[in-house]
Amino acid sequence: TRHKKKMSSSSDWCTIESDPGVFTYLIESFGVSGVEIEELWSLDDDSLQHLCQGSKVFGLIFLFKWQASAEDNRPTLGEDEIMQHDLFFAKQMVTNACATQAILSVLLNAPSAEEEQNGDHMQLGPILSSFKSFTSSFPPDLKGMAIGGSEDIRTAHNNFARNDPFLAEGGSRKNPKSEDDSNLFHFIAYIPKNGQVYELDGLKSGPIVVGSYSNNTASEESQDAAWLNVARSAIQERIEKFSSSEIKFNLMAVIRDRRIDLQNNLQNLQLGGEEREEKVVHLQTQLAALKEKRSMWKRENERRSHNYIPFCVELLKALARSGKLPQITQEANTRLLDTKKKRKYTEASKE
Repeated sequence: TRHKKKMSSSSDWCTIESDPGVFTYLIESFGVSGVEIEELWSLDDDSLQHLCQGSKVFGLIFLFKWQASAEDNRPTLGEDEIMQHDLFFAKQMVTNACATQAILSVLLNAPSAEEEQNGDHMQLGPILSSFKSFTSSFPPDLKGMAIGGSEDIRTAHNNFARNDPFLAEGGSRKNPKSEDDSNLFHFIAYIPKNGQVYELDGLKSGPIVVGSYSNNTASEESQDAAWLNVARSAIQERIEKFSSSEIKFNLMAVIRDRRIDLQNNLQNLQLGGEEREEKVVHLQTQLAALKEKRSMWKRENERRSHNYIPFCVELLKALARSGKLPQITQEANTRLLDTKKKRKYTEASKE
């Protein structure tokens, strides 16, 4: 196998930002092609309809604030049921890997071109195809250990760390179950498979069936709309368990690269005359916008990993030489105190 394995701790894995550009390029760094991440700002009908148009939705990734006191008595599938349902499910054995684990939960349960000989599906690539085959008979805990021990996956994940030279060695966030911290966040995945919608949470003992949907409809768009409606109910139910003041949620969809469908539409365009020309211009404009979005994501990812500390040090030296640093420092401290006072006032008014 291509996978180099070693025991890995949470300190070997960085935390990464919940961002569609980060996750899309992370997926591509695994060797996967034909996939991108799209952020969802709402769960209303229009938003879900737009998500389904012109693409295939492989799964959802949901970020929320982890609550140690939250009770969840929903039944989970056992190991035999996981095998019967043909699911890839891994327990979370490395704390900081939860974002990557949620992404893998979608990718390794989605139909791939390698498995179904269908060019419309994602290309899983050699790294994840080999990993999926290697771990196929593993129980959930060993699958989780295999993720933590995969050098290919860990290296790809850590390439998207923010450059933080002030972080002490081994300074990663604690395991949620080992420390009560109100600022811990957790990623889970929702996927459709064989007429069922599953919630995959690495902190649970197994997958949770959140509902069923009809997968006998003719169009891909109709199937996606059906399972997304089930997932929406489960996500809304989870959100409602939080206090009304809690707004720190993030939802992203793992979808087929929209450029694929646009390029296919351009190639298959059968219209003639002016009508065809207008359609071509419209599709080319959409393609150009998507390519520009990819370029923007690439620039942002480069900035995330860049070390700005030397520049900041030189700037502070220049300000000190000019005699402006004491005044700027005093003004910054004043603004900081004002901000803290406003925050305390806002929190007190909520109570």
